[in-house]
Amino acid sequence: MATGVRATFRRRGAALAAVAVAAVLVAGCQQAPPEPTPTPTAEPRPVGSSQPFAVAYSPLRGTPTDPAAPQHPSLAAKIDNHEDARPQIALNRTDLVFEELVEGGLTRYLAVWHSDMPDVIGPVRSIRPMDPDIASPLGGVIAYSGGQDQFVAMMMATPLVNVVFDLDETGLYSRADERPGPHDVILDAAETMARNAELEPPPVLFEYGTADPLADPTLAAAPTSRIALVFSEGRSPSWDWDAGSSSWLRSQEGTADLEAGGGRVRATNVVTLEVGIDWRYGEVPKTVLIGSGEAWVSAGGRTAHGTWSKDAAASPIVLTADDGSPLRLAPGNTWIELLPESGSASFTP
Repeated sequence: MATGVRATFRRRGAALAAVAVAAVLVAGCQQAPPEPTPTPTAEPRPVGSSQPFAVAYSPLRGTPTDPAAPQHPSLAAKIDNHEDARPQIALNRTDLVFEELVEGGLTRYLAVWHSDMPDVIGPVRSIRPMDPDIASPLGGVIAYSGGQDQFVAMMMATPLVNVVFDLDETGLYSRADERPGPHDVILDAAETMARNAELEPPPVLFEYGTADPLADPTLAAAPTSRIALVFSEGRSPSWDWDAGSSSWLRSQEGTADLEAGGGRVRATNVVTLEVGIDWRYGEVPKTVLIGSGEAWVSAGGRTAHGTWSKDAAASPIVLTADDGSPLRLAPGNTWIELLPESGSASFTP
């Protein structure tokens, strides 16, 4: 794609040019002089030593971490995005956030925490029919307030541990007095994970590259300063590239999107997937995630076009560039925008 071109798509058939210690020990004593402080020394590491340095990466962020740090499960939760639910709690501490269309043209999040687990999260809302397909590859814990019996049964059938507000008798959930109901359900995330610490950590879901993973000319990534999405008449999130922080800054309906701590909601990567909608459940739309479609990966101030595919509920989403190579993300947190075919997106240089 040539620099300076504004690209848009609308519905499935639209084509888009690719546009992401020292410890000072003071021991004083009048009866005896202080002992001299030993001089620190470093044991030499022989060349070709058979003792390799331990290297580990966060499976859902691709960032370096202590080898012991990832050895715990992830927490996925259904997070409210109604106007009365904002600002949400700890969105900037997520590893992944999936934004999906729900009834009434609103959107809701399935947010995932692993590398940075907050004490509390929320507001937590009810499950939807696409959430088992999103959460199944993660394992670990899924938290939600309840939902239609058929949707709850679908989620209960996954390998995840279900932590449900409607069924909670152990005090993991509470209601925030300062928030209007039903947008006031808060989960004690720290205690939830302490009770489920024996669960396996999540697998790696995406491939990661450098901080500028789309720089290879074969990817034909276009410089991008703004991502503008339309899910419906009532939901139009956007992202602006901030080179100073190397992140995308989020807005909703033209207003800066803030989390409860006061910071702007931000992401290292924004992945936009064009998806079909299954209306078999009446007014409740189901995002179709088993299949394939167009994809746009935005990282490092660039956007590259490709495809996404997912062959089963338990399988991860695979991102492939137009040249057949993997579409890699920059190490950091990622928002996945599950944009309906009836919606639109633009990627502005």
